[in-house]
Amino acid sequence: MAPHEEYVQRLKSREARAARYHGLHLRLGYLKLLLLGAGLLFAWLDFGRGVLPAWPFAVAAALFVAASVYHSRLLRNQALAERSALFYRQGLARLEDRWRGHGSKGERFQNPHHVYASDLDLFGPGGLFELLATARTRMGEQTLARWLLSPASLPEVLGRQQALKELRDRLDLREEIFLIGTGDRTGVHSRTLRQWAESRCDFPPWLRVVAPLLALLVVASAVLWTKTGFAAPAVSLLAIEGAILYRYRQPIERILHETEQAFEDLGLLSSLLARLESERFGSERLKQLSGELESHHVPGSRAIRRLETIVDFIRSSDNLLVRVLNLPLLYSLQVAFAAEAWRREHGQAVRRWLKAIGEIEALLALANYSYEHPEDIFPEFTVEGPRFIAEDLGHPLIPAATCVSNNLSLDAETRVLFISGSNMSGKSTLLRAVGANVVLAMAGGPVRARRLQLAAVQVGASVRINDSLQEGSSRFQAEITRLRQIFDLAVRGMPVLFLLDELLQGTNSKDRRIGAEGILRALVERNDIGLVTTHDLALTEIADALPGKLKNVHFQEEIEQGVMRFDYRLRPGVVEKSNGLELMRLMGLDV
Repeated sequence: MAPHEEYVQRLKSREARAARYHGLHLRLGYLKLLLLGAGLLFAWLDFGRGVLPAWPFAVAAALFVAASVYHSRLLRNQALAERSALFYRQGLARLEDRWRGHGSKGERFQNPHHVYASDLDLFGPGGLFELLATARTRMGEQTLARWLLSPASLPEVLGRQQALKELRDRLDLREEIFLIGTGDRTGVHSRTLRQWAESRCDFPPWLRVVAPLLALLVVASAVLWTKTGFAAPAVSLLAIEGAILYRYRQPIERILHETEQAFEDLGLLSSLLARLESERFGSERLKQLSGELESHHVPGSRAIRRLETIVDFIRSSDNLLVRVLNLPLLYSLQVAFAAEAWRREHGQAVRRWLKAIGEIEALLALANYSYEHPEDIFPEFTVEGPRFIAEDLGHPLIPAATCVSNNLSLDAETRVLFISGSNMSGKSTLLRAVGANVVLAMAGGPVRARRLQLAAVQVGASVRINDSLQEGSSRFQAEITRLRQIFDLAVRGMPVLFLLDELLQGTNSKDRRIGAEGILRALVERNDIGLVTTHDLALTEIADALPGKLKNVHFQEEIEQGVMRFDYRLRPGVVEKSNGLELMRLMGLDV
């Protein structure tokens, strides 16, 4: 079944379920009112008038309690059905290209100085991250952003591809994870949680032995007091315990408070862990990640349930009876010991849990994209480089109905495609299409193409470079700074696929010609490949200085009946038409 059809059917099913629960909710509300009224009437007739036995009131009260319990469960099920419907509505919005501005934009990951993030529209409204980011946790979003910002090694990429192929059709798993939590994202604060789990508040070793012993002695001395009236031992021991509680009151309060706060995050994390622990995986990468969800061979969700018991003891400390027993039993100190023991045993595993969940969620996000775009393929990687050979390559952010695809070929022979053409003809869009697809490929995801073969590369782009009043830099200075960054990428040991829009536009034509040739020659000699665009046809002559390494291609536009038309098709050779003067005339400038 096609994704759109699957989503429509499931949405109808979830909406029908939610409507059914809503109808039951209304009927139960009326029933509870009826039972309440009947109970009040029976109570008056029984206790006030004495004309009825007690059992009708008891039956009405029991039925009201049962109806209330069932009503509460029904409301939870209704909320889940409504969230399930939301999951499929969001999926349909993505499939119908109505997703822009409604998802997680990832603006907190934006870095204006990154070597390609701003140029390729990774973050912000309508960016690649917003299209992909279906993760439920901050860890998932952080992992996905990190994968988009930095290429993985080839073995890692291939491992992710296998995992995505396994996860792609697990729609039920993605829906059930979406239901965890209450908002658009689960409230797991990973940094705070790691800090709590890995911090320590060490009590003196002797105190761990003395505290339970003192509690036992106080109980024994209290028994002695009641039997013999001899109070001195009990009073002395209570004084010692009081001194201990006063001496260590601050660390005790801090441990109890921080543990209770941390459990709010761990409770959500436990639900995620329990769901993922129940899933059986086949790919090697997913098996490794599943193994990280344990602590000393104990499933992470079970370990968190043990902490839940400790937190219940912490919350019980507000009970009046527990407050009375706090001093003789050293209750708060004993609970603090239990919390510290949990941290010593499982605290180091929390970081692994968070990292593994982040990776699994990032894989699920990419798998969801692959499921929703079945026409997108996984690229073929080769160890022979440099290489980028694409058939019908399109931009993943452009709706399929309007996306124009092109064929591209870069290899050891043709290192650079020099693209000429007018504004709006498609030059910058092609650069972004190449860059976005390479970013997806090096993250392990599918690409918008009929076929893509490439060697592992890292992207360096200079597409959206502007001057900056705040930083006091001109466009030319900003561009050469970015070019320096692209050259520095070579130290990572992976060839660079460079994308340079209007190379050295901010300087005079002579310096531009000499500088452009020198830059491209250096990049070619480094074994890099890339695309360069220009309006300046003089730069296309660089092909003569780099025979066989640089190939001229162009986009062409036509003016028909006063309207400029573009077909966005890449053609071989240098652009032969110049419509700049004609366009100025069309805009009312008589030149």
